[in-house]
Amino acid sequence: MITDFWKEVIHFFITLVFTLVFVPVIPLVGTYLDRKILGLMQDRLGPTYVGPFGSLQSLVDMVKLLSKEDIKASATDTIIFTLAPVIFLAPIITTFVILPFSPYMTVSALETGLILYVALSSLDVIGVFMAGWGSNNKYALMGGLRSAAQMISYELPLVLSLVPVIMLTSVVDKNGLGSISLSEIITAQMRPWWLWFVLIQPLGLLIYYTCGLAETNRSPFDLPEAESELVAGYLTEYSGLRWAMFFLGEYANMVIVSVITVALFLGGWSGPGADQGLWVGLLGDFGGAVVFNLFAVFWFMVKLWTMIFIFVWIRATLPRLRADQLMRFAWLVLMPITLANILISGLVLLGAPELMGGTMMLAQVPVNVWILGAVNWLMFFVYVFLLGRATGVSVTGRTPRWMRRRAAARAKAQSATQPAALAQAQK
Repeated sequence: MITDFWKEVIHFFITLVFTLVFVPVIPLVGTYLDRKILGLMQDRLGPTYVGPFGSLQSLVDMVKLLSKEDIKASATDTIIFTLAPVIFLAPIITTFVILPFSPYMTVSALETGLILYVALSSLDVIGVFMAGWGSNNKYALMGGLRSAAQMISYELPLVLSLVPVIMLTSVVDKNGLGSISLSEIITAQMRPWWLWFVLIQPLGLLIYYTCGLAETNRSPFDLPEAESELVAGYLTEYSGLRWAMFFLGEYANMVIVSVITVALFLGGWSGPGADQGLWVGLLGDFGGAVVFNLFAVFWFMVKLWTMIFIFVWIRATLPRLRADQLMRFAWLVLMPITLANILISGLVLLGAPELMGGTMMLAQVPVNVWILGAVNWLMFFVYVFLLGRATGVSVTGRTPRWMRRRAAARAKAQSATQPAALAQAQK
């Protein structure tokens, strides 16, 4: 009989090995998918020569990259330049401690996992800024400044977009308390099993994923590394292993954003066959837990790589924004709509039971959650299709047609009154 102590030891080693294998694999698989999917969308073949279907091309590139000479320009600030990749990568690797790939495959299921994720995600900007400053290069400095402004601006709506999810857990959970634990948020989406929070908060998912694109400097928010403007931005003076650390961090960041999306909005590891009670009843405690966790990891990985596919799809589809468009979108579009989402979610979740005289259930779900879902879908379509036309605030900065028509009428009326006013003045 295995004691609890040895169960903890086995759990630690299995999750440690999983993390140590998974993290280095991320850039290899990510680069291969990038090339293949972009090639497919641009009517090219992508890598074909090394390995079956070019699958070993990323591995060969990694060996070449790690064997390159580590060049450092003489005018760089040595300490800042050397520490920047480490400070950039350290919080990203630490974040993997809290990511839940299954009930068993998580190193530490912290009760405050969401807060720790937000705190760690705001630290990597320090490494990027240090890289730009320490390189003593105007292109690198501009890339570092751009990245700092972008990541700080989009950090706020990213965090605020998660607040309605915490509100939902307080209603769905039986004890009535909200949770900031990633594992408990996933569990809340299984009461009943189909209650994925994307059905209740599609607007929150869209805002979080948009901010995630900006936080990872991916298209169309890749201004800090804009090749046509800044050579390679804050990476201009880096090569060899130090450049590879930034490269690993970028792809690991992409995976982290996708994992949080899956955990908070897409039901985590829930899916066909991921039923612990079923497998424990059929195979006993140990065998049932093993089979259940294999199913859980499988469904989590399917959702995770689907989200990464969307990352690549967006890169192949959307052009890069200008700096002014990027900042306008964050402060004039995302911030107000995120705050409105929090306010409306709170009013519906708290106010609806008061108006109905108590919490009513429909298909095992509180009625106020159904109402919030309907309101949020309406806000989602308004945000996607109508907000820019109604307010004149858009990413491109173009004035909507009705505002241009009104401005033309005002100018015409003003030009018609000017001759009369001039004649009156001459008299």
